[in-house]
Amino acid sequence: MRNTFKARVLAREPQFGLFVVSNALQTAEALAGSGYDYMCFDVEHSPSTTPALHAQLAALHGSGTASVVRVTGLDLAAFKHYLDLGVDALMVPNVHTAAIAREAVRYTRYPTAGGVRGMGGTMRSTRYGRDKAYFTEAADNTCVLAQIESKEGLRNLDEICAVDGVDLLFFGPTDLSADMGYLGQPGHPEVVAAIEAGIRRAHALGKPSGVLAGDPDCQRYIEAGATMVILGSDLGLMVRGADALATKYCQRR
Repeated sequence: MRNTFKARVLAREPQFGLFVVSNALQTAEALAGSGYDYMCFDVEHSPSTTPALHAQLAALHGSGTASVVRVTGLDLAAFKHYLDLGVDALMVPNVHTAAIAREAVRYTRYPTAGGVRGMGGTMRSTRYGRDKAYFTEAADNTCVLAQIESKEGLRNLDEICAVDGVDLLFFGPTDLSADMGYLGQPGHPEVVAAIEAGIRRAHALGKPSGVLAGDPDCQRYIEAGATMVILGSDLGLMVRGADALATKYCQRR
């Protein structure tokens, strides 16, 4: 058992992916062949269900595309479900303090590793009981991404970086822009400057970082040191493509 996604995160190798916000097996299966490094299934803002997510994760199997789930918040039962499904990483939103970060890590660890995660037997993550080493190796193969999306989170960046078990800081421009007073303006110069400074600070403290940023805006964050970039979403790509085609051929009524 080896979590290659986590290994690449810790090695600061560039990884690019998409948010998946559609609750559809076929979408995940189709995108799995596109060549992205990972898909981030956004449970926080989409109508996802655990059975549907299970099917989407199965659709990625064998494609080489890693799976990330953005959870709704600190929910022990949900963390357990997603980890038991065998996801490669959990993204935790609204990590404002080191205390929140520590609790998130605790939810992903078994008691022998200082956590409170419950144990199951025939889970997908253990290959339905066939992987006898899973429980002893789980801590080393569980990846936690802490999302920084508030001014408070930026102020507490050093303390969050110091939390053992947080593998990467992921900056969220949309919510951060709202918290900074620039609602709906994730590309505002002050928001961009704050994220660039956060990325550089995390880098100086030895912590990998990532960000949501579409082409070509992501380039400046990469230059600041970000190595995990979410370039957009499945539905965003579909809507933009559909609108462009409709604008060209359809008469609006």
